[in-house]
Amino acid sequence: MFNELIFFGHILVVSIFAVIALKLKKEALIALICVQAILANVFVTKQMIFYGFCVTCTDIFTVGISLCLNFLQEYYDKKLAQKTIWISFFCLIFYLIMSQIHLLYLPAEIDIYHKYFMELFAPMPRIIIASMFAYLISQYIDTNVYSFLKTRINNFVIRNYGSIFISQLVDTVLFSFLGLYGIVHNIWHIIFVSFLIKLISIIIIVPLSRVLLRYSHP
Repeated sequence: MFNELIFFGHILVVSIFAVIALKLKKEALIALICVQAILANVFVTKQMIFYGFCVTCTDIFTVGISLCLNFLQEYYDKKLAQKTIWISFFCLIFYLIMSQIHLLYLPAEIDIYHKYFMELFAPMPRIIIASMFAYLISQYIDTNVYSFLKTRINNFVIRNYGSIFISQLVDTVLFSFLGLYGIVHNIWHIIFVSFLIKLISIIIIVPLSRVLLRYSHP
């Protein structure tokens, strides 16, 4: 049950930071989205056992990104949310280039960490390119669906459920095939369990953030 406890604690921490970022205004939300986009790519190759399933450890970050984008739409506007998608996309490109430049340096004879950096960042170009493609499509879907629901549904939780459910399904399928096929043990297993974990994350993080927002006035 250790991983499961960490998982729910992870959801709580992401929710708290999203609400704090909202309180700190739009710049903090934009920064948090960019950081989560990079973290999701750094840690995606690590796999864990979650209720008997072998899964990646970064699904909560992708849900957190959608939540923060919806915060931007809810309290600011759709144009800013879509601009933020491109800002985070730019950060991912910079990270991709810098990670590969870092690997080009020839290590000193006494260096013991280069091999670990190689193992961590060698698969990164494919993963980040796949992530960027899936990210752009899924998050644009999220902003458009949320904008559509915002004019028709007053309930904050339902709007977020609808937009994040749809966008994360698209993200999961696209990224799994483009970025993880041939790397992970079972791609369909990853898609099913990854989306299941995202559903659990969404079901918890959206109302939790709403509760936390009651104690915060951005």
